[in-house]
Amino acid sequence: MKVITFGEILLRLAAPGYTKLFQKDNLESTFCGGEANVAVSLAMLDLNSAYVTKVPESDVGHAAVNSLRYFGVDTRNVVYGDGRLGLYYLEKGASQRPSKVIYDRAYSSIALAKREDFDWEKIFQGADWFHWTGINPALGGELPEICADACKTARKKGLTISCDLNYRGKLWSLEKAQEIMKPLMKYVDVCICNEEDAEKMLGIRAQDTNVESAELSRAGYVHTAEIIHSYYGCKFVATTLRKSFSASRNGWSAMLYDAEMLESYFSREYDIQIVDRVGGGDSFAAGLIYAMTQKMGCKEAIEFATAASCLKHTIEGDFNRTSVTDVQALLKSGGNGRVQR
Repeated sequence: MKVITFGEILLRLAAPGYTKLFQKDNLESTFCGGEANVAVSLAMLDLNSAYVTKVPESDVGHAAVNSLRYFGVDTRNVVYGDGRLGLYYLEKGASQRPSKVIYDRAYSSIALAKREDFDWEKIFQGADWFHWTGINPALGGELPEICADACKTARKKGLTISCDLNYRGKLWSLEKAQEIMKPLMKYVDVCICNEEDAEKMLGIRAQDTNVESAELSRAGYVHTAEIIHSYYGCKFVATTLRKSFSASRNGWSAMLYDAEMLESYFSREYDIQIVDRVGGGDSFAAGLIYAMTQKMGCKEAIEFATAASCLKHTIEGDFNRTSVTDVQALLKSGGNGRVQR
């Protein structure tokens, strides 16, 4: 199986440990990005993973691409050109102090990309799955049209299409998000979201749910998934369920809705002491894609995806450096954390 992901790769500049931004006189740099995170996770899970983007023709751009090659991601269809590499600053929260993200992405190479930069017929040769996120069209320029081109070609060639809605309020307004995303959703087979994404991107609110008070209604999530299917025809809807007790401790579980069988499957819940939560949703998406390409049943698939993303929360950086064996060990142990000898 070959999975193509498409999006923006960024440079992450993080305050060391749990310090405030610029409390120390240095920042830790790593490469990241929603779809790049998925590509790396899939490669770590031993899938044929390819990533498509546009980066600057510079040492910085090549370093970003090489960071993906290190994990075995296929980058042959990356486009080089003008512009800059987008970046974001991260201050990791602790206890009652939330994490903070500051974007600096204007005029990045991918934001300046043109439709003719990407030959989707060629890119999708031999591919089975296409994954993108709602972050892409939020970057503006021709990216809404580029995403539409990709989805239309992927649909024509019979690929399974997944989309993680990934609402980013710092990138666009609710009105613009819904104007652009709703027409694109008709191409999506597997919709991945949380309660905020569904409400902000699609105008669909999960009933009887308040994540800030850790009150999650299973029936509300099922109802949301049913509406997404009825409006857009998505065959599967996967939703992450995060209970935010504090910046350091979350309850983490997920649901997978199978529209054909009219069944919803819920995973076990993990009580996570967080090391780095950024990229948690991307690792969930990758775990679900892996499980579905391996023809796991829905219950097994949602357990695998949730366990994979649980482990990501314990790993520094955006990339999930977790193998299939690691995930299977967690599923077997239940998360007791005992030393493996």
